[in-house]
Amino acid sequence: MTRSSQETTDGLRVIDLRKAFVSPAGKRIEVLRGLSLSVQRGQSVAIMGASGSGKSTLLHLLGGLDELDHDTIRIGQCEIGSLSATQSAYLRQSDIAFVFQFHYLLGDLTALENVAMPLLIRRLNRREALERAEVVLADIGLEDRADHPVTHLSGGEQQRVAVARALVTEPQLILADEPTGNLDAAISEDIARTLVNYTRSHSRMAVVATHNSDLAHRCDRMLNLEDGRLHESMHEFEQRPARTLHLGKRP
Repeated sequence: MTRSSQETTDGLRVIDLRKAFVSPAGKRIEVLRGLSLSVQRGQSVAIMGASGSGKSTLLHLLGGLDELDHDTIRIGQCEIGSLSATQSAYLRQSDIAFVFQFHYLLGDLTALENVAMPLLIRRLNRREALERAEVVLADIGLEDRADHPVTHLSGGEQQRVAVARALVTEPQLILADEPTGNLDAAISEDIARTLVNYTRSHSRMAVVATHNSDLAHRCDRMLNLEDGRLHESMHEFEQRPARTLHLGKRP
């Protein structure tokens, strides 16, 4: 799948997604039972549900991290279930970004170097990678912390660096699993605005699994995962003009 093919096609579509696990006692446990989901470009979708309802499993399947039982998952023209392990890894590197509850930053690197890492993995010139990372850090208000080792940053700052690392490659799809789980209200709001602004201003997509109702209500749609299926939850989201994020391109 190439970036050009995605730009001209629809967004994310999931049809009849099913996933089951076998317990240590040998019992088959159905987690997802014919789940369907459609996400348009420019849209952020919050997935809510009780612990153990399958939110993380859903994100792992969307990102090609778990093996599928039965489904159709398409991102643009790409059907995830048909990809080899190598192709799936390339998809994650090129078009999907993850944000987890724990930031998974490299402690011996600076904030700037952590954000630039996905670009360096792509073999982008180091100077250009660092320049692009610098602009993204400025976008999220951490330019004055760029040269600090991430171990010297607060928990909220570390999570914002993790979000910047996800955005620096300009992914088509962001999968965020409890991205504000351990953060205070102000930092949570800042991260929510950043993710929503990115999807709206760059015509991208975000699927966010969360227990945080404030974060969920900032997304364009809110769905509840219950009994292995998604149910639409009606809410009035805050429709503000999207603040443009430069994402490594200088204004």
